[in-house]
Amino acid sequence: MLVKPLPYTCASTQDTRYKWVKLYLIPTFLTILSVCVRFYRIDKNKTVVWDEAHFGKFGSYYIKHEFYHDVHPPLGKMLIGLSEYLANFDGDFDFESNTDYPKHINFIFMRKFNCLFGAFVIPIMYYTLLELNFNYFITLLVSLMSCLELSFIVLSKFILLDSMLLFFTCTTFYFLARLHNLNVAKRQFTFNWSFTLLCLGISIGCVCSIKWVGLFITVIVGLYTIGDLFLLFYQKSLSWTKYIKHWLIRIIDLIIIPFLIYLFCFKLHFALLYKSGTGDGSTNTLFQINLQNNKIELGPRNIAFGSYVTIRSNGLSPNLLHSHKQTYPVGSFQNQITGYGFADSNNNWIIENTNTNGKGLVRDGMEIFLKHDTTQKYLFSSLEFPSIVSKDSLEVSGATENDDNAVWIVEIMDQLKSANSQYDDSSEPSNVIHPISTFIRFKHKATGCYLTSSGFSYPNWGFKQSEIICKFPFSARDKSAWWNVEEHWNDNLDPCPSDYKPPHSKFWTDFVLINFAMASSNNALVPDEDKFDNLASKPWEWPTLYRGLRMCNWSGVIYRYYLLGSPFNTWLSTISLPIFLLIILKLYCSWQRQSIDLNSTAILQIISMGVLPFLTWLIHYLPFVTMARVTYIHHYLPSLYFAMIVFAFNLQLLFNRINSKFIRFNLMIVLFGGCVYSYYKFNPWAQGMLGGNERYEHMKWINTWDFLL
Repeated sequence: MLVKPLPYTCASTQDTRYKWVKLYLIPTFLTILSVCVRFYRIDKNKTVVWDEAHFGKFGSYYIKHEFYHDVHPPLGKMLIGLSEYLANFDGDFDFESNTDYPKHINFIFMRKFNCLFGAFVIPIMYYTLLELNFNYFITLLVSLMSCLELSFIVLSKFILLDSMLLFFTCTTFYFLARLHNLNVAKRQFTFNWSFTLLCLGISIGCVCSIKWVGLFITVIVGLYTIGDLFLLFYQKSLSWTKYIKHWLIRIIDLIIIPFLIYLFCFKLHFALLYKSGTGDGSTNTLFQINLQNNKIELGPRNIAFGSYVTIRSNGLSPNLLHSHKQTYPVGSFQNQITGYGFADSNNNWIIENTNTNGKGLVRDGMEIFLKHDTTQKYLFSSLEFPSIVSKDSLEVSGATENDDNAVWIVEIMDQLKSANSQYDDSSEPSNVIHPISTFIRFKHKATGCYLTSSGFSYPNWGFKQSEIICKFPFSARDKSAWWNVEEHWNDNLDPCPSDYKPPHSKFWTDFVLINFAMASSNNALVPDEDKFDNLASKPWEWPTLYRGLRMCNWSGVIYRYYLLGSPFNTWLSTISLPIFLLIILKLYCSWQRQSIDLNSTAILQIISMGVLPFLTWLIHYLPFVTMARVTYIHHYLPSLYFAMIVFAFNLQLLFNRINSKFIRFNLMIVLFGGCVYSYYKFNPWAQGMLGGNERYEHMKWINTWDFLL
């Protein structure tokens, strides 16, 4: 028989005489060992190590309540902020890379808090292997491999997101394995099954709220769910009512609940960060102006000709209309018009009337010139010059002439009332533009197109700033063509009344904008061809251990850490991947020739024990091979976890073919010994290297391993 019969829970795999040992005592021991090897020397490097400079600082923003922007969702950084709060940190340290931690900062507690997530990966691995019905000694071996895996250890030691991401990725796969067992055992709609499904949904919500990489394990859950529902559809004994219930509970637990968790994380994120900070430029005017200590000046409430203004987009790239002296390298060769999120004198524009004698307030339907204050160029577009990055639109540039191609028609789209219900808005006519609260469009008179923030960015010649175009929107509600005046200066007008309060921003708008800003920032993380990044690596280097990553200042007087996988674990798991494919191909051919009999139970076990972990490895690894963004070796951590499970599957099949207990026992001794020896020999990479090369030269098996001084 290929594999053993499948139970519905890991508990039933155990001999009842030793059940408490296998279910509680052994995993407790593994957890304690895991904590010990991760806590060991955690305090030796007293400087800010690698990405602690980012995530430690992000955590401090929650202490100071200052708004920031990052490429990742907020849950992991809020947990880091919680660790800093529990460590009585007051936010007075900036986490500059390689600087010493001040003595009053309890960075050791912060690291240990983060470290626990990495330590608890090991019992999750243990229980997952039990759920998948692996041989018990193989379960112990692979659990020990993950416990002593150097890359897991070193990334757990510092204030980073990787151990949290790995933990919730592992819990997601564990609950999926448990759900599979319950499905096979026909335990649907029992309390155990419903609770497992709920926990799976919660875990998905958490892993996606740490990093978007969590979507990879979510895809696996989605594929499994689709397959499960497909099989249920062909069960003749299942009524339509119950089949619909299967859909509903999965929609609630696996879609709605994860989304609500993701949504709640941003709600809490916005609630905690209520002061102006470094990330203001990634948000729209209404969000910024409702932050405490924001830098937006409240100018006169009615905008007139001759006013100086800044103008911000209401699209998914809410940047300020910007220009500078640099010109386009193609097209019109005139001054570049871009979108820029932060305060700058090049964001200032003067509103002029097309009638040289025209004065008064700017009203709906009026024709205007927009003149750039610094370059004295007019906002210009023409049918002659198509947009450079976007397609089917027109270029917008800065021109010297104020002819018909520089004329724009103002269209008021919406007027928002003051947040102060007692404010008298009778002095604010609805057909007049007001700063902050009036949403407008600029229609190009000559072509009929509208000034728009495309959501794309210019190449390096445009300083990676946002592309501004003139396009023909599909709808008047297309917010990418909506703008508002943010700041307004005009000495001839009355100042803003003291009782005026700007309108509040809408949570859904803020949520969508910040997620789009995260996506844009992720897309911008591409290798710079003009710079050499000695920390970056190619995906093929990770499973082969071609090269590691120096995590800190490389000096002989401090503890140094080198991020690279354990040779025993990584190379064995890497070799297992093509071997697994050959095994599956051989099984398929043998089954087709009817030389082996694979019943439904055996097929389900092959899927759960081998195919599912392999697909999970593939989905976590392949995107980094295809994507254009810069990649680092720590991106391989989740893939390595699942590659180890594939190794366990191959080993299980090998053991099933070896009849001799003596050979199996000695093979296990060799594997356990190899795992422990690999940790013993290479542990300075994760536990810290101090001093010169003479103590560590024996570890340099490959010339490209650059951990020596």
